[in-house]
Amino acid sequence: MNEYRSVKKIMRARRTKEGAGVVLNRAIGFGDPYECDPFLLFDDFSSDDPDDFVKGFPWHPHRGIETITYVLKGEVEHEDSLGNKGKIGKGDIQWMTAGSGIYHQEMPLGDGSGKMQGFQLWANLPKKHKMTTPKYRGVLSKDLPEIRKENGTTVRVIAGRYDDVTGPVKDVVIDPEYFDIAIPQGIEYVQGTTPGHRVLFYVYGGTGYIETSLKGSVKKEKIESRNMVLFGDGERIKIAAGDSELRFLMISGRPINEPIAWYGPIVMNTDEELRAAYDELQKGTFVKAQR
Repeated sequence: MNEYRSVKKIMRARRTKEGAGVVLNRAIGFGDPYECDPFLLFDDFSSDDPDDFVKGFPWHPHRGIETITYVLKGEVEHEDSLGNKGKIGKGDIQWMTAGSGIYHQEMPLGDGSGKMQGFQLWANLPKKHKMTTPKYRGVLSKDLPEIRKENGTTVRVIAGRYDDVTGPVKDVVIDPEYFDIAIPQGIEYVQGTTPGHRVLFYVYGGTGYIETSLKGSVKKEKIESRNMVLFGDGERIKIAAGDSELRFLMISGRPINEPIAWYGPIVMNTDEELRAAYDELQKGTFVKAQR
């Protein structure tokens, strides 16, 4: 196994529309659904123009996945078929397990100046957990631990373990790591990773360089804002910030390695299960859990 992970692929987020007409940048979700297993989709719905996001994501179903929403500017108002409702504010995280089925809506509101910065990740669920009872893990910004390294790098820990600190989102079946990392201008940083896990970096500020070595030669891959970086296997990643602060999300999880049958907001293992889910939507029997 390589000590340092190499860059397997750099994916540029692509502008698209979702929900009732939200303009966003999608970094995962267009190509091979197995490529980033256990992660299926990643959307960056950041904008300085309220017209891009105010139409929101009205009532829609989910089954078989988890949706992870992280907000850095503005607010997202949410409500679901189980009676939960509230707002995801600046620096907050919501980790929703759709499981057996849920209806919900998410309406980005922006901040006082009309700006919105947020991300949504979809994580797949293994077959034996597809029909688990839906639940939320909502964490406020003040409850997310932040570590400051000697070189000035800061790490917000959402899920997983960093040094001796464990993030507040726990007991997730794919054993995820989700860190928000900021590296000062010109500083080099080494991030440890779990061998065998899928590792992704999403850059949302600045530029940087990932250093890898192959057959004795050193190669530096440039990464910039709205790049999603998919890595090969290994124990750590070496990265340096460019001429400004580099900000990125590190997303890691254990691959599920199961068949994927995916249409719209529902992800199952077989086409038969997918058809059954949509039949239940038509019959009004989709939601299994009650208020």
